[in-house]
Amino acid sequence: MAQTHLGKSIAQLSVLIQSGNLDPIALIEESLDAIRAHGDQAIFTRLLEVRAKEEAAASSRRLREGRSRGLLEGIPVAWKDLFAITGLPTTAGSVVLANDEPAAADADVVKALNAVGMVAIGRVNMSEFAFSGLGLNPHYGTPLNPRSTDVARIPGGSSSGSAVAVASGLVPVSIGTDTGGSVRIPAALNGLVGYKASRGRYSMSGVFPLATSLDSLGPLCRSVQDAIWIDAAMRGRSAPDIIRSDRAALSLVVPTNIVMDEVEDGVMQAFEAALGRLSAAGVEIRRAAVPAFDELFQVMAEHGPLVTAEAFALHHRRLAGPEAEAMDRRVVARTRLGENISLVGYLEILKVRERLIREVTSMFGPNEFIAYPTVAHVAPPIAPLEADEELFVKVNSKTLRNTLIGNFLDWCGVSLPCGTGSAGMPVGFLLSAPKDQDERVLAAARLLEDIIIA
Repeated sequence: MAQTHLGKSIAQLSVLIQSGNLDPIALIEESLDAIRAHGDQAIFTRLLEVRAKEEAAASSRRLREGRSRGLLEGIPVAWKDLFAITGLPTTAGSVVLANDEPAAADADVVKALNAVGMVAIGRVNMSEFAFSGLGLNPHYGTPLNPRSTDVARIPGGSSSGSAVAVASGLVPVSIGTDTGGSVRIPAALNGLVGYKASRGRYSMSGVFPLATSLDSLGPLCRSVQDAIWIDAAMRGRSAPDIIRSDRAALSLVVPTNIVMDEVEDGVMQAFEAALGRLSAAGVEIRRAAVPAFDELFQVMAEHGPLVTAEAFALHHRRLAGPEAEAMDRRVVARTRLGENISLVGYLEILKVRERLIREVTSMFGPNEFIAYPTVAHVAPPIAPLEADEELFVKVNSKTLRNTLIGNFLDWCGVSLPCGTGSAGMPVGFLLSAPKDQDERVLAAARLLEDIIIA
């Protein structure tokens, strides 16, 4: 029987490729075959077969000639349907953009990963216009959570296809976007590592927006080390510059308000068990209320969510025209709520946000990180959400609750798998730090990963 390379991490594949034991051409052929034969055809919206084969051939040639571009040479990568790909329209999970002008050039981050030898294998599905944390898509189908053993469950969103493509073993990494949790939520629900970089860490040129005050990018992959390599490449670095953390110097602050409300028993048990392992390993843990959490939800209740205001500004002409009829009714309804947010209200949200960012940053010491469950529940079944719009809205809100805090407060963060909850479904452990402390949070996540997963 031929050896399969599906389901391996970037690090595992890199060893095989650099040692000459795996040709990038063979890897891409195997991946393409697996994607075509997979039982869930809602994961990928577009295979880049010609491009992938050409890039794999070029990678193979460089390796034979001793000109490897580094550790990511020949590694397949899938792109969320928000990133510009030369010659294709950027459809953003929607049918209304299917006939738009094709992109004249790749998005900057697509170029960056191509420059280190990675192979763009295809585009993956997502919530329409990235405006849902659940991952349902009525146009291209909803990718099914591959970790479920009982019923069809949500993949998490909006980077739904990214998570399922990696969790299904079809690719080792997929690049998503995160405006309210869209990398970290699907990573948590599928048992993956999801890294939300600080806003502005990477170029956003060629990335279809949702809310520019909140939009950020990041990879979904199998290990923190994989995320570190991808992060360096997306910033144009030839090698990572992350220094390993000392566990004795690490301290975690676990908030006691908001993020622990109505957390499922299984999620809480997995999270507390992870904290127990970390404490036993010498990581200091303290629990404290974070008043800013209450205030940010108060300002949202009073004026509306920041993301909704900016999403409405982006799509208001589309919503007023015939295109709205072709959009997901749930996305239309949520986006139209932005019409109720006044200019005064929007400016007040921004003013409060700026103050809360300062206040929260001053709460934490130089060696402290924030830790709490990524999502308050495991991936729920799809059928009830499709049948009941009120339930959809309620579950979507709860799914986004813990992660959107990090977007509002401009944090960076890594979701790590930390066990399972009900129905054997994955639970995520979210480690966060203030904006532009990405090297710190990645180094800490790499250390904690070894303890949490051990």
